[in-house]
Amino acid sequence: MVLVSNYALAIICCIYCCLCWGSWSNTLKMVQDKKWSFELYYWDLTIGLFVTALVGALTLGTFGSDGPSFIDNLREFDFDSLKWAILGGVVWNFANIFLTAAIAIAGMSIGFPIGGGLGWIGGILFNYLLIILSGEVYPGNSSMLWIGIAIIIAAILICGKVYGMISATNNSTPVKGILLAVVSGIGLIFFYGLIVKSLSPEYVAGGTGTLTPYTGIVGFAIGILVSTPIFNAIAMRNPVEGNKVTMADYRRGSMRTHLIGILGGVIWMSGMIVSFMGAGSANPAVAYALSNAAPVVAVLWGFFVWKEFKGASRATLSLLATMFVLFVVGLVIITLSN
Repeated sequence: MVLVSNYALAIICCIYCCLCWGSWSNTLKMVQDKKWSFELYYWDLTIGLFVTALVGALTLGTFGSDGPSFIDNLREFDFDSLKWAILGGVVWNFANIFLTAAIAIAGMSIGFPIGGGLGWIGGILFNYLLIILSGEVYPGNSSMLWIGIAIIIAAILICGKVYGMISATNNSTPVKGILLAVVSGIGLIFFYGLIVKSLSPEYVAGGTGTLTPYTGIVGFAIGILVSTPIFNAIAMRNPVEGNKVTMADYRRGSMRTHLIGILGGVIWMSGMIVSFMGAGSANPAVAYALSNAAPVVAVLWGFFVWKEFKGASRATLSLLATMFVLFVVGLVIITLSN
């Protein structure tokens, strides 16, 4: 398999992941209208996620000389390890459906910073604890890590304030969008650490299993694949806005609409694969922190491309700028903490 052992390259891998995780929801914005809700979009997203994980394992995970191939790792099948990766996929999927709903209601510039930001902070802490509980010493400057986390918390609080101001202007309540994003953030805390737990400590600090990164990612994708029919069926029967949708509505979608949804899954999962290629060199806490800086990217997309703050007051735009700067500063400090 192919892995990255150089720290600088590992950071580049994490930045690529950040760009992917902050950009996939553009595909939702491209197809979202009254006839194509996020629940219908989510079926195609799942297909893209699973296919990309499998292709990555059969190519990058099979060729190269950095440890056993994906196929060889499967021959040493260990369900005790694989179950953690599958559980990570189920947890992520639960959280991501809420995140997708929050983006559909509140937009990328709001749903991502609240949901993704909470998951970002909690995930850093969770991965940090995995390193400590495994008996290892955190390979970095803990004080800088905590300072960076505190700054990101301030950015999230400002984001909630911005959403409240926008909702007040539109005479709507911000409660639904914020609650969806918060539930998403709580779920996103744990998924990365669960996958790390499934991996061999040979490849990543905090790992306690026997899987290679590529086998862990496929297990993660299996968790998504088997849980989507459950979670998304519930979402379809209980829409956060608009009318209920059915699989008959999904089948009426155009080929272009389906392909755009699949592309969203390809974008997200390609970031995941590249992130895990370098996780062993960057340590899980920092790798997760950099990869989940996606809210910074999403804010830029939402502001400049989708014009989500068109007509907003000067005070709202000032708070938005402050939030963005705090996210970037927190990101830089966390990166330097390694």
